[in-house]
Amino acid sequence: MTRNETPEVTVYYDGACPLCSAEIGHYRKQQGAERLCFVDVSREDVEVGPDLDPDAARGRFHVRRADGTLQSGARGFVAIWAQLPRWRWAAKLARVPGVTQMLEGAYRVFLPLRPWLSRMAGRIGFKPENNI
Repeated sequence: MTRNETPEVTVYYDGACPLCSAEIGHYRKQQGAERLCFVDVSREDVEVGPDLDPDAARGRFHVRRADGTLQSGARGFVAIWAQLPRWRWAAKLARVPGVTQMLEGAYRVFLPLRPWLSRMAGRIGFKPENNI
């Protein structure tokens, strides 16, 4: 993507989280990832926009669509999947009534566990670039 192009989706992720970094690393390698812009919100100097607090961006997954719409949680993942040919099946499945809500419920269960899981991953030497 050139600097003059607007990405289809800007992905805000916590680069300090080994699990998050592994998932983002996977997405970056996918066909279609050139339409995505990845922003590591663990960096202090990062700009996320006036409608997204940096602490909120670190605490919950967020994406911004090309039209400026901000989405988080399961809806954010669905926005990414829709851009990646190998993941479009998941985006289509998420459009079935009730599926995105179930995914959101699972994501909300995961969120409080994320810090613990990230620490455990770090302790066992989990390296995102080697486990994608």
